[in-house]
Parts: sequence; structure tokens; C-alpha cells
Amino acid sequence: MDSQIKHIHQQLVTQQITCTELVQERLNLLKENTHNTVNSLLDDSALELAEKVDTKIKNGETIGLLEGIPFGVKDVYMLQGTYTTASSDLLKNYKSAYTATAIQKLLDAGAIPLVKENCDSFGHGSSSENTIFGAVKNAVNPELVAGGSSGGSAVNVAKDYTVFSIGGDTGGSIRQPAGYNHIYGLKPTYGRISRYGIMAYASSTDCVGPLAKSVEDIRIILNTMSGKDIKDQTSIISKEIDEKAILNNTVKTIGYFKNFIDNDAIDAEVKADFLANIEKIKATGIKVKKLDFFKSDILVSTYYTLAMAETASNLSRLDGTNYGNRIESENLIESYAVTRSENFSEETKRRIVGGNQVLSQGFSDEIYLKGLALRDQISENFSKDFKEVDVILSPVTPSAPPKIGESLKDPHAMYLSDVYTVGFSLGQLPTLTIPQGTVTGLQITAAKNNEELILKFANFLKETI
Repeated sequence: MDSQIKHIHQQLVTQQITCTELVQERLNLLKENTHNTVNSLLDDSALELAEKVDTKIKNGETIGLLEGIPFGVKDVYMLQGTYTTASSDLLKNYKSAYTATAIQKLLDAGAIPLVKENCDSFGHGSSSENTIFGAVKNAVNPELVAGGSSGGSAVNVAKDYTVFSIGGDTGGSIRQPAGYNHIYGLKPTYGRISRYGIMAYASSTDCVGPLAKSVEDIRIILNTMSGKDIKDQTSIISKEIDEKAILNNTVKTIGYFKNFIDNDAIDAEVKADFLANIEKIKATGIKVKKLDFFKSDILVSTYYTLAMAETASNLSRLDGTNYGNRIESENLIESYAVTRSENFSEETKRRIVGGNQVLSQGFSDEIYLKGLALRDQISENFSKDFKEVDVILSPVTPSAPPKIGESLKDPHAMYLSDVYTVGFSLGQLPTLTIPQGTVTGLQITAAKNNEELILKFANFLKETI
């Protein structure tokens, strides 16, 4: 699909549509939508910004490529003056005092935020059902989950309620819902986009990333948000990706993990489709190598051990004193306990308890430190693989999206739906979901800072599979 951003930009410049009309049209769609994607609408501020864009155009002034383009923001990002709830009871009345760096860069480019989007509370989930605003419904089939935790962001893009959205990916939370809703979703190299202003889940794997309907739109948004930020010491300097650079594929060898495909967990249809597309790629002259990787249960347990430990630490600040809805009790300790017990969801409490357990005396050496060592081994494995192949191709999920309600009955099954995404998060690698190849798409992964190579191959696969 061609760039929606460029198409709308052309419409605005040639005055085929005013920015106010464009924004009002998308706001109406968001208000009327039945997929439960909206936590709060930013209608007044959005229309005010749209009017300024229209005035510039009428005065003959040049507008930037992103100027006037409506977008959505997952409700874990600070956007000054807006409610930032993380889809939780604890923060349902919290207003942001500042704006996240990534979102500010989009504002500086003239893009217009329309909506804070429904998501799993604090990013805890793989279905966007763990939210006080009710489950997000899949864009393709509303009886199915939208995926998580950036489900509202993915559905808004898929249904054209927003031109693009900004999600957050810790263990697959952009890539999985992108796959479930048949759009593109990128988890960039860790640190390429500043994390300042996103509510932390697992600080060592949290990534800011875009969801959109075309490779070109992913490139445009990525370039806009990338860069070193003095407010985030883990952020890195990165090279801008040129439009022409991603038009010609330079990938010569791809790899895939044998144990991702040769196991009982993957659906027969997903396996058959994946292998059929491997043959199509081979037919173009590209070499394919089967790679060895860690077993699925090791990947999932390593990821959740570290993620739960980090979220237990990160959420310890939310006690109703400085942030959140405080519930008074007989004394300070009980007030803390009641506030957290009543305001955190069951899934969030499950992850906090698990995190405190693996960090506790007597368990940290046996579990947490072992998880850190395994993460290092996973990174070493990737370093070895990328000496042999240019990119790694994999399914996004082992099966089609479940029906709404099923994941809540079986949290373990929900964790296992992340089996193909968490390894790349632990390796801090750039990974893109594309809406082709299987019922939930395919993932393209490259070595760190190789987003350009991924986008090249994504364009190539558009015409190949």
C-alpha cells in the first residue's frame, strides 16, 4: 500500500480537503467506533491545531510532510495536559505534566494527536483485555482479541481511524497486535527512540515504535522520532533512512529458527504458510539457512522473569502518595497496601508478585541472575547468526488470535503467544511485523541499527509473497 501520509499531505497542499475536515472526519470515526479503542479523545486541541494548518495553507506557506496528519497515542505516553491512565484504575484521573520526547518530536513536525488509545494496563498483557475501559475488539473480526498490549493503536490504524499510531513494545506489544490486525508494526533497535515519557514496564526492553499501513509510512515516522535524547541515557545516535535506500533489496541470505517451526505448539496452517513462503523466497535466488536457537520455554521464562522483576521495581513508585488514586486506611502501611490492591488489575498484581519473588533473598541468585545470564547467551547467539545471514524471518505468533475472554481464563497460554517475539526483545534487535505470509503476518529481524535493511526486505516481500 502506498504512503497514506504522502497522499493526505498532497490532498492538503492542493486543498482537496482542509485539515479541519480531515481531523473532524477521523474524530467522528473514533467517536462512533465499536471496537473500544478510545480511552480519551483530544478533540478540542486537535481541531485547534488543524485550524492553524489550514491558515498556513491559505496564506501560501509551505507545510511539512507530517503537518496536519492525524495520529493516535497509546495511553502509556505522557502528553502534557491529557489524561494518561495506562488503562488502570490507579491512574484514571492522572494528567500528564509533560510530553514524552518521541511524541514531542511528532508535534514539532506538525502531526496532530487525536486520541489516547486503549491498551493492556501498564502494558501487562497480550490481548488488550486487561484494561478498565473494556477489551479492544479485533479490526478484522470483533469477536477476537486485538492483541496486546498496543491493541487500540493497531485497530485504530487498521480501521483508518488514525493515519498512524505510536505503540510501545516490551516483548511483542507492537508486533503482535500489528499481526492480529494485518498492518505494519516496528519495534526498533533498543535506544533508537527515546523512552523518556513512556510509563516504564521493563526498562531494559521497552521500545517506542510506529504502527502504520505501509513501509514508507513506517520509515517517515521512524526518522522523525529517532535520535539521541539527553533525558534518556540509553538513547543512541542513529542514521536517517533515505526513501530511495529502501527500494532496492540487498538481502542475499535469510535464516529461520528450526525450533520455531518444528514443534507441536505452532498451528498447522501457520507452519504450512510459513514454509510455503520460504520456498517463494528461495525461488528468487535468496539463500535460506536453518538456524538453531533456544527452546521456546526458555525464551518465555527468561523474558517474563526479567520483565516481572523490572515491572515490580518500576511500579513500586505508584502507592497513591505521589501518583494515583489514594485509598485511606488506618495507617500509612495499610493505605499503601489497600491503594495498590484495589487499583491494580489482577494481571498487574500477578506480575508484581512474581517480580518481587524472583528478586527476593534466596531466589534472586537461582532465578533472576540466571535470567540475566541467559539473556547474555541469547544476545551472543544472535551475534553468531548475523555473521551467517542478513535477516531472520519468523512467524509473529504460533496461532491465530483467540476469542475475547479465552486469554483471561489461561494467563499461561497468553504468555506463550509471545513465544516468537520475546527473544528479539531480549536481544534488543529491530523487528518489523508485515501483514503478509501467515494469518498473523511475518517478522523480519536484523542486527542492531539495521532498520534500513528490514524495510528494504519488507518492500521486497510485498511483491514476492
